[in-house]
Amino acid sequence: MNILEKMKLFVHVLKWRFTWNRRKLNYLPKNVDNPKFITAHQAAALISDEATVFSAGFAGNARCSVFFWAIRAAFQKTGHPQKLTWINVAAQGGRGKVPGTVEELGLPGLFSKYITGHLETTKAQLKLAEKGLLELHTMPQGVMTYILEQQANKQSYVQSRVGLGTFIDPATGGGTSVTPNAMQEYVETSEDALTYHLPKLDYTLFNAPYADKEGNIYFHHASTLTENRVSIDATRANNGKVLVTVSGIIPKEEAKISVPSDKIDYIIVHPYNEQIISIPQQKNWPIFTPDGVGSTDKTAQKLKFINKLLKITPVRGEVGNLLARLAATLFVEVAPKEAMINIGGGFPEEVARIIVEQGLAKDLLFTTEAGAYGGLPVPGIFFGASIKPRKIISSAEMFHLYEQQLDVAILGFLQVDYAGNVNASKRGPNITDYVGPGGFPDIADGAKTVIFVGSWMANANYTINANKLTIAESGKAKFVAAVDEITFSAKEALKQKKQVYYVTHVGIFKLTNQGLRLIQRMPGIAIENDAFIRKTQLAIENIPFVDSSVITGKNFALRWKKEEAIFD
Repeated sequence: MNILEKMKLFVHVLKWRFTWNRRKLNYLPKNVDNPKFITAHQAAALISDEATVFSAGFAGNARCSVFFWAIRAAFQKTGHPQKLTWINVAAQGGRGKVPGTVEELGLPGLFSKYITGHLETTKAQLKLAEKGLLELHTMPQGVMTYILEQQANKQSYVQSRVGLGTFIDPATGGGTSVTPNAMQEYVETSEDALTYHLPKLDYTLFNAPYADKEGNIYFHHASTLTENRVSIDATRANNGKVLVTVSGIIPKEEAKISVPSDKIDYIIVHPYNEQIISIPQQKNWPIFTPDGVGSTDKTAQKLKFINKLLKITPVRGEVGNLLARLAATLFVEVAPKEAMINIGGGFPEEVARIIVEQGLAKDLLFTTEAGAYGGLPVPGIFFGASIKPRKIISSAEMFHLYEQQLDVAILGFLQVDYAGNVNASKRGPNITDYVGPGGFPDIADGAKTVIFVGSWMANANYTINANKLTIAESGKAKFVAAVDEITFSAKEALKQKKQVYYVTHVGIFKLTNQGLRLIQRMPGIAIENDAFIRKTQLAIENIPFVDSSVITGKNFALRWKKEEAIFD
């Protein structure tokens, strides 16, 4: 990018930062004679005490900001609605920094119970729970979408193998409750499966691009669809109310109607609604839709610049690039051409970057659990969307595809143990440290091959010298005797005959029936005296070394495997 393009993006971010609190909670569109259209304040007044409320959206995509603000204002003014059970599937918090997220509702007494797949970004709710003022529950995101599908069919539960052998499984962990002394659990152990359920939805809130004067809703120009349709159908099956916020009114166009008006109870027009965080819906970026045109590479550079400017995406040095290259070399050995893949946040995004830079993206089908099918997934604050996707489907549809067609998942981790179990959901001992499973269990369960990638130690310092990697300063071990919480069960993965790998600074491990085995080692790392290595390895003398091109980046090139993978 040139200086002018960078300046334009800087102005874009600056304008968003100084206007990110914009709200018109009393706004009503002019010349619309339809009782479905009400203000945000009127919408908040409709929600009754002790109701179960669902909000759709995925991270920065299609945020329900106007609803969050209006409900907060109503509660602060009147004390109502109170004691709500609130459900959302994906992350909807702002890490205590960004306004217009579900954290607006993190006030004592507003929620009695909060159920979600991802808790790390909802700092306000985690703090309430730490004080004993809020009951928290979590479960896999895909499972949650399936329960909504079942509620739409007037069924109350879902049976799934997802979560077996993990912390969610009552036979091996604590169930769905994150806080102690929970009044209720939402999972039971069945034979060879878990039975999940959720409270029936009384209200659904979602953000769509547009409505027409008759109250029909339109999804074109949206970056994701997430749970819009399944939550609408579940709520109507439960005789609840469906409320939608849109950015504006457009002329009726029969062929483009996404949700007919008879499925919608109330519509709130909020001109400041976003397509994706920082990008207004009324000035949407078509590049995030199937109709998008333009350069994928240039757009990726723009998004990288914005994330760097906001300090959202960690700046990876040469050691981080080394780790990404190592995982990418493994990927092309184990992944088939035209594979359907899912990329997790953090280091997995760096692996995807290497794959793209090496020109292999054209041979792959990238996806996101938010529903972007094809295209190039985007990182940081835009996570969940894709550049020029082939199509956009619902989260539930995507998780169903993962069950049937997901070839490879590249995922991160917090801890790994001797057996190959992975903790990706619990960062520390306090409730405020909690992350939640997100879609991790569903994705790992569906994938034929799973590649975990991450640091050997937390906060360690590494140096590259003379084609070798050395540990300059040790950190906290991430490969441990037993993980603090099992988010991925090695035992269940072996039952399903999955290929599972762990890429880290000491090399590449593979999951076997005898536990982890190191199949490639990093030159320069002294593994002979490491307690974890001694416990897991029968011998280290004949383990091949990582190629120098991976370490230095010189003459590094990715090629698809020949007839057989070298790691088979």
